[in-house]
Amino acid sequence: MGQRSGRQERSKKLELALSETMKAEAEVQNNKEEDEEPKAKDQTLTSVFGVADLKNEAIGLYNIGLSCCLNSLLQVFLMNIHFTGILRRITVPPHAAQKRKNVPYQMLLLLEEMQCGKQKAVSPTALVCCLSAYRVKLFVQHDAAQLFLTLWNLIKRQMKKPQLVEELNDLYTICVQEHLACQKCSSESKRNSSMLTLPLPVLDSSSHVLKTLEDCLQYFFHPEELTDHNMCFCEQCGRKTPFLQSMKLVHLPQTLTIHLKRFCFEKSADIHKLSHYLPFPQDLDFNAVLTENQCQADGNEKAAWKYELFAVVAHSGSTSCGHYCAYIRSLTECKWYCFNDSEVCEVSWDDVKCTYGHSNLHWGETAYLLIYMKKHPQ
Repeated sequence: MGQRSGRQERSKKLELALSETMKAEAEVQNNKEEDEEPKAKDQTLTSVFGVADLKNEAIGLYNIGLSCCLNSLLQVFLMNIHFTGILRRITVPPHAAQKRKNVPYQMLLLLEEMQCGKQKAVSPTALVCCLSAYRVKLFVQHDAAQLFLTLWNLIKRQMKKPQLVEELNDLYTICVQEHLACQKCSSESKRNSSMLTLPLPVLDSSSHVLKTLEDCLQYFFHPEELTDHNMCFCEQCGRKTPFLQSMKLVHLPQTLTIHLKRFCFEKSADIHKLSHYLPFPQDLDFNAVLTENQCQADGNEKAAWKYELFAVVAHSGSTSCGHYCAYIRSLTECKWYCFNDSEVCEVSWDDVKCTYGHSNLHWGETAYLLIYMKKHPQ
């Protein structure tokens, strides 16, 4: 009792990533509405919604109660034509009460209002009211990474068509393989896991700054030795032994979400924001970043691991008083836009690079979520 079995031990890095995903899933499940009304008929939206992705106007969203975090994430979802291609094929709930509580349907109505209207911005009031039924509250300082997981799980659960759920999973889900090997007898256990974001530390275990996104990726997938009080119980050896735990990348999705963990706990238990300079590239090739030992994929899979930056969700201010905005590259126009609630303007790559951070500007704007898109989708 009290001994950790090597076969059951998870990587601490992966444990954190999985716990964030499972927490969001649990919150969605706990807030599940009673499904007392009859099942929705297989009614798809009419062709009026088919024009949504053909227009290039960038439309803002009004801030209706500290909703900058939600607004930024909604823009990232709705500017992704691969996501909206799924959204436009959802089943329409047959009753008004169901429609009001259906997140994918309300997102689609918002998309159509944004892209068919002539306003510079629209109000996401109906969607916000819908989300409030699932405890996504206004006047709350949300964490963009956690809110992304909550939104994604709500969307997935309320999509009735299995084919669309599968497509949504394929669009966003990352697959890794956990390895845990005894250093005495060489016995090894393996386990496949999936996650929606890559939560990358921006400091190493010695609290040294990781200088680039590539450094963060290499550190995340670097093997970790479990020694001294971290040793695990090996069933083959019959005692606690040193172990080597590692993760290998198995599959990357079309839309890859990277979470830069810029918020950390200090010794005082207060949350501190790490604002140091951390550049990220427009083009990211995982084959050039990770070693062969950090991958568990065939040649066809790895050939598709070439990405182009699609969006940056940036945070400015402190942990208790902050603001979010989104920089997004239009997939139809190939232009960068800054979505700052109701204000939208075209920007340059140099503007996007201003989110790299600066150690002397603790209130400055820093990238928090990076969303990359595969260059050649399969």
